[in-house]
Amino acid sequence: MRWEERFNYLTERATRTLARGLSRRAMLSRLGLILTGTLVLPLLPVRRGSVADASAVKPSDDPTQCEYWKYCAIDGFLCACCGGSSHSCPPGTDRSPITWIGTCHNPFDGRDYLMSYNDCCGKTSCGSCTCNRNEGERPMYRLSLNNDVNWCMANDNPNYHCSVSVVLGVAETAKP
Repeated sequence: MRWEERFNYLTERATRTLARGLSRRAMLSRLGLILTGTLVLPLLPVRRGSVADASAVKPSDDPTQCEYWKYCAIDGFLCACCGGSSHSCPPGTDRSPITWIGTCHNPFDGRDYLMSYNDCCGKTSCGSCTCNRNEGERPMYRLSLNNDVNWCMANDNPNYHCSVSVVLGVAETAKP
């Protein structure tokens, strides 16, 4: 018996055995369960191998560098490279009134700070000093902790230009 004939024979035998022991409804039910399981699998929380560890980033005190300690959860063009500073928008742009937040560790004084990240709006994208750091970012259902939203949507002119990082204060640690 050639391998094609043997394969056909085994496939037919397995199919007939399955058909004798399983109703159509049961088969559709199991198929639906398998499909649902495979669709849900990517939603499981998994640490991605390509994501850089927060401790692997060498901190900087230069606001034009993505490794600047205040930029631990920033995503976009750095305003410090676009005519503004790390905490103020360039002339001709307006800071978005809505924001995303994060907590960054300052390695130079050993303290944690609560940060507000604002998009500066009103001009076309700056295009300089792209920075995408996602430490502490949460999924889209927690918008205030997600940096992938165009926060300029609340402004009269929704064009995104760059992003700033504003220190709100020292982060309090929970006491036992």
